[in-house]
Order: sequence, then structure tokens, then C-alpha cells
Amino acid sequence: MGYYDDYRPGGFSIVPPAIKLILIANVSVFVFQYFTPLRAPLMEFGALWTLDSRNFEVWQLVTYMFMHGGLFHILFNMIALWMFGAEIENYWGTQQFTIYYFTCGIGAGLCNILLTSGGYPTVGASGAVYGVLLAFGMMFPDRYIYIYFLLPIKAKYLVIIYAVLELFASFDQASSGVAHFAHLGGMVVGFIYIKVMQREFPFQSWFEKVLTERQSYTAAPPPRRSQEDRIDEILDKISRSGYESLTSDEKRILLDASKDKN
Repeated sequence: MGYYDDYRPGGFSIVPPAIKLILIANVSVFVFQYFTPLRAPLMEFGALWTLDSRNFEVWQLVTYMFMHGGLFHILFNMIALWMFGAEIENYWGTQQFTIYYFTCGIGAGLCNILLTSGGYPTVGASGAVYGVLLAFGMMFPDRYIYIYFLLPIKAKYLVIIYAVLELFASFDQASSGVAHFAHLGGMVVGFIYIKVMQREFPFQSWFEKVLTERQSYTAAPPPRRSQEDRIDEILDKISRSGYESLTSDEKRILLDASKDKN
């Protein structure tokens, strides 16, 4: 699938390994949560409780992502995870995508408990899913998404709309019963994570300039290979040893190349 095509979820694998396991785990917990007598203990020990409650435990920053508040809640999260996450996992690799997913989910949980109070629990994978949506918008900004299968909108604008809506909704989070701070937190953590992957953190250009100036006094810079040759070498390395064999710099080059094609 070319980067200029309209979005069709699936990529190289329709349901890649990490997403498959996350879907199975969430559905399994949902069954235990609503169709067995375990609902009360699951909520007590697995949901993410606020810091002012007496129920908060550190493991809840992970377990809350596998619990949901109802059928439509889990359906929305799992469908969105598959739609926007499949191509990302295919592109990044299973290990990198898994780290990113749980980083966004844990970061979303931290934001929620630091900015809210009231002693009530939070459940759902929405924070991690919003991080996945953010990643898709950054990687494929001009890819078209069809809302309700009818209205086309570019991914970058969809992400902005969701972020703005969540920001305004967060002012009334207590009465809405929705963890808007978790949604925003997942997007913010995802943005920081991707920028670190791209090595585009604050003051990076200044440090690189200083480092380059110092190196210029001691050694002549090596000849630069063309971007196309470098990408071809990286793709050959993937075909030989897999995506996980790449260095962080090589992953960044591929990620930057994908942005240039959009």
C-alpha cells in the first residue's frame, strides 16, 4: 500500500501480534467483568483509583487499561485500536509498538490521577488508544479517514479536532464521568515519545550545532551518502534481520522518510 492511498487498515498484517493479544486480553477481562461474580473485586483491585481514595495501587496504572465501562466503551476502543494501530505496528514492529502503547496508557493514567480527585475509579484503554491516534496523525498526516464511512477528513485534522474537544471537555470532567485528562495525557505522552524517537527534543539543534563545530576542528566530516542509498541499506537490513535489529538512528531515518512521503 502506497503512502498516498486513502487509509485502509491492515498494512502488512490485518491484525498484527501485539494488537491481537491486546484485543484478546481486553475481551477476556470484559467477560470476567460483566458475566462472572468477579466484577466487584476486579473494580476494587484493577480499576485506577484516585490518589485521595484508599484503593490506589501502583499496578492499577496497567490493569485499568484492560477494563471497560460497558459494551460501547470497549467496542469503540478496540475498533479504533485496530483501525489506527495495525499499520503503525506493521511499520514500527511489535516490540516498539507495544512499548509505545503501554507508555501512552501508563502516562494517561498518571495524568488522570494527578489532575483529578474525588475517590472514583477510571477504566478503559482510551488513553493508550488516543496515543495511537496521535501517532497515526503524525506518521500519516494527509491520509484520509472516513467518518461514519461517509465524511473524508485528513488524519492530522482529525487528531487536532479530537485534542481540542478533549481539552474543552476536561473542564467539566467531574460531571461528565469521562476521563478526559487521561485522553489528553495519552496524546501528550505519545507526542513526547515520538519526538524523542525522532530525536527532536528541545535544544537538540543547538547541541548538534555545538557538537558539529567542535568536531570540525579535529576531523573532516565523512562524505554523506544520499538519503535513498541510506534507506535502501536500512530496508535490506530489515529483510535480513527484521525491524528490531535497527538502531534508534535508523528507525528515526525511516520515520522521517515516511513523513516526507505524506
